[in-house]
Amino acid sequence: MKLLTILALIFTTFSGMAQAKSLQVAIFAGGCFWCVESDFDHIDGVVGTVSGYTGGHVGNATYKLVGKGDTGHYEAVKITFDADVVSYEELLYVFWRTVDPTDVGGQFCDRGDSYRTAIFATSNAQAATAEASKAALDGRLGAPIVTPIIAASDFWEAEAYHQNYYKRHKLKYGFYRSRCGRDARISQLWGDEAIYANK
Repeated sequence: MKLLTILALIFTTFSGMAQAKSLQVAIFAGGCFWCVESDFDHIDGVVGTVSGYTGGHVGNATYKLVGKGDTGHYEAVKITFDADVVSYEELLYVFWRTVDPTDVGGQFCDRGDSYRTAIFATSNAQAATAEASKAALDGRLGAPIVTPIIAASDFWEAEAYHQNYYKRHKLKYGFYRSRCGRDARISQLWGDEAIYANK
């Protein structure tokens, strides 16, 4: 094997290892997972999002099962990000400003346990960072921050028709998001700090 070929293989191997180390996962529940996907897909450094269900007490979670309201699951999004481009702290900043963390009963027009907000930490370091970011918001919104920080557990990928819904059904999604009052409430709550895909 020629020296240049060997060097190319070594470079490719080490580049792949470096990239793997910089890729990390964040899991956020912010109400409708279509909207969370939409908001985070627009962030530089986010390389992928997957809608799913987590935080519950039964296995093989499905939309129909979770929708009944007795599984304890949240609609959530698993976000793969390049930590060399965007930090977990920056993702938390975006998360807080794309939800109403003072709402204990759901998000916007979506009510019920599966639509509550939560941060699912994949490590002790993420948990500590999330707790610090939450504490920094204390007293800022005129009501207590009710979003819990929970250790990540099983994540059940949502049905295929939920993945990238906002891209595949732009008109339906836009109508839903507008009628649900998501962006209006975010703007009211966060003012100039509000973050959403259409801003």
